[in-house]
Amino acid sequence: MATPGYVSRIARLPQVLAILAEHRDGMPIAVLAATVGVREDELREDLLAYFTADPIWTLGLSRPTTLEFLGPDGTEDDPNRAELVRVISDSDDLGVELLDADELALIHTAAMALLDLQPDDEELASAVEVLTETMLGVPAEERRTWHDGVLSLMQDAAQAHRVVRIEYSRAWHAGVTEREIHPLRLVQTRRGWEVDAGPVAADGGLRTYLLGNVRSAEVLEERFEPPPGVADLLTEQRALAEVRVQLPHEARWAADMYAESVRVADEDESTFTADLLLLEPVAWRVGLLALVGGEETRVLSPVDLISAGPELARELLAHHEQPVE
Repeated sequence: MATPGYVSRIARLPQVLAILAEHRDGMPIAVLAATVGVREDELREDLLAYFTADPIWTLGLSRPTTLEFLGPDGTEDDPNRAELVRVISDSDDLGVELLDADELALIHTAAMALLDLQPDDEELASAVEVLTETMLGVPAEERRTWHDGVLSLMQDAAQAHRVVRIEYSRAWHAGVTEREIHPLRLVQTRRGWEVDAGPVAADGGLRTYLLGNVRSAEVLEERFEPPPGVADLLTEQRALAEVRVQLPHEARWAADMYAESVRVADEDESTFTADLLLLEPVAWRVGLLALVGGEETRVLSPVDLISAGPELARELLAHHEQPVE
């Protein structure tokens, strides 16, 4: 499988934007290209793709308003022939910060998952290296070692039925929690590696944790016994609900990310209708799709999920309106 072009392009952009941030009056595109070690026409193509980005191309990055293309006299010019480019912002914090953390995190997660499947893809590994250093401020090999270490640790603990204590950044609610889990099965999804784990919760089910959200992990001496009917519990944990939605084309990336399967049933120039197979929490995933897709999003079935978007929006607003302690 070839490396998606957007991974390498987005991986290069933080470096390009950081350089431009140091030259508030702009830089000749030819000089900028030489600085980052690419051809001028290739860099211009990257900048134009970013400037006119369709969100489906960039995994959710909407068209930025922070680039300006200029002629030799300093006036705005056609981006296809402009000699200079500069960033525009009211903030003094430019460069990498022009890409939101959640957007970088999404791209990083997708790239890491792809790299697990294609460990010999040098181009992809290079893109992940840039993304990792951009996001975390540490050399990529350190992050990669940590990622591989957690995966190996969980695999060994699952085989030996050993309890693992983790510090975990929760995926669906705010905050970091520490808990002891019984790893039962590791699954690779579009979101990266996940572990289905006990002990069985009060609602009778298991829990799923994203390995990318594990901040620390320690295998304990304590052992656990798989719960009765573990096979049925694991099957239920991965049970899929079918939801039919209408989304704008630019939200296709979100359908691909949050759904285990996407089957397009119909489409026109601006929207497409698809049957999605979703894991729990279904309402949260549908709500996120609705927030990404905006006013063109329609939940067609089941009817009890029609209000998932507004309900999630209200919950998020209530959370972010709380004063910071």
